[in-house]
Order: sequence, then C-alpha cells, then structure tokens
Amino acid sequence: MKPPTNPASGILLVDKPQGLTSHDVVSRTRKLAGTRKIGHAGTLDPMATGLLVLGMNSSTRLLTYVVGLGKEYFATVRLGQSSDTDDAEGTLGEAADAVQLAGLDDEAVRAGIAALTGEIQQVPSSFSAIKVDGKRAYALARAGEEVELVARTVTIHAFEVLEIRRDAGFVDVDVRVECSSGTYIRALARDLGGDLGVGGHLTALRRSKVGPFDVTDAATLEDLVVDDRLLTPASVATALFPTRALEEQDVVDLVHGKRVQLPDLEGTEGPIAGLAPDGRLVGLLEMRGASAKPLVNFPTDEVLA
Repeated sequence: MKPPTNPASGILLVDKPQGLTSHDVVSRTRKLAGTRKIGHAGTLDPMATGLLVLGMNSSTRLLTYVVGLGKEYFATVRLGQSSDTDDAEGTLGEAADAVQLAGLDDEAVRAGIAALTGEIQQVPSSFSAIKVDGKRAYALARAGEEVELVARTVTIHAFEVLEIRRDAGFVDVDVRVECSSGTYIRALARDLGGDLGVGGHLTALRRSKVGPFDVTDAATLEDLVVDDRLLTPASVATALFPTRALEEQDVVDLVHGKRVQLPDLEGTEGPIAGLAPDGRLVGLLEMRGASAKPLVNFPTDEVLA
C-alpha cells in the first residue's frame, strides 16, 4: 500500500548542509513531507551550503519565478592554485610560485575583484550542469571530453572583500557577492586567479539570499517540520509580485481561464498576484490593456498547512 500523499501546498526554505546534493535535499524533504511533488529553484553544489528554495505540490509553479531572482553568497577564494572544477572538490593544479604570491599585495587583489564587478562576460565552469548537445557539461568533462561553453552576460552587483589571509603558501580571500541569476561563483574565483596570474579556486561557498528569501529563515533538515515551515502560496506571491484582491466572480472567471476587467491596473508590468476574498492565491495575472488574463492558476480548494 502506498503511503498517504500530503496535499498541502507552499514554499519551504531549507539550509542545505555541506556534502549533500540539491537532489539529496529534495529527496529527503519528499519523505518528510509525504509527497513526491517537490522541486527546487536553483542548484547548489555538494560543497556549498545555504539557502535552497523548495516548492511543494502546486507551489512548484512559483519556482519558475524564483529561479531568476538575484542571489547573495559568502565565499572563500583561494589564490595560488587552480582546479579543474574551479573548486576544492576537483583535481588541483600546480601551486603558484611562492615569490610570485608574495608579490601579490592586497591592493592588487582588490583591483582584480573590482574588475569583475558590474556587468561582465562569464564563461561557466566546465563542470556545470549546462547542457551541451543534450548532455550535462559535467558529465562530458568527467568523461574526459573537452567542454567549450559560451560566455554569458551576468551582473555582479557587489563583490566585497571581507578578509584577506596569507597562510600555507596561499592567499585566501573571504568575499560577499550579490549577483544576477546564472552567475557561477566558482567561475569568479577561477577568473580572479587567472587575471592575477596565480590561479584560483573556490574553497567555501554559502548562499545566504535568493530574492526576498533569507537563509536565516530557513530550517535545517534535522529540524524541518514541513507543516510548521510551509510558506503559503499567497504569502510567497505577495513577496514577489504586486497583489490584487479579487471579487468572487473574478475568481470564478479566472479559474475558467477568462479575462477580468481591472482598469485601475492598466499598464502594470509583470505578473500580478490575484488573491481570493479568503486570501488564497488564485493565480498570477498579466495585464492586457484594461483586462487581466491568467498566466498561471492555482487550485483554490487546495489544502494549506
């Protein structure tokens, strides 16, 4: 007999521990929640810790809008040695010359970081999950194939030096990064080391924010009680989009895929969260002139924790 399925819907914030893949966290959360329908908005490497945003049941539809949000990370970049994966889990190359590292002063490090701030062209790590001819880049790289990825435009809103430490023949730089979606912090470490001529890779990474969501509000897997931690679809949509309280007839029309007249919202760009009279999320709406059409509808009779 199959275990009962939890019909509740919402968003979970989980603080991923080091050593687990994002899929591992999803798998464990499925067991804790008692449902198969759980997804995540943005992978974290096994080495990384921090915020994973999970969607449960119909709220997985909100993850599309979370993936593209800006993010904040705290990281440690080790200057003086490269890695084939651009992080500490890969095969490390030859260490830089000690004399060369000794001549790398703090001002040069800060200048290198400043050059990687703003809108930049970034080539993702060869060991990323980007697909090349239908296959993941990391799978090709692990099979010994040469992987060539195209540079993409990303925006580094902040690349802040927190501390520079010199020990054991390396220069370790603790940083805080605010960046657009699609940025690889490993690639920033690689490029910083490359630009400075000494090589570099990532030794620690923690994601602290995804859009309006903060890791300080996240639960660990050990203390995760799903029903206690589930953010309702309405509360999440309200944090992400402008909202509109709807009349009962509007709810009926939108559920049936019809447009509703909202002339006072004419010209509003982006999705609008439409809320039922009882406060539940009916759907995400898009304005077309004075009328709103449903982009995504949500079950108005779904169980909420």
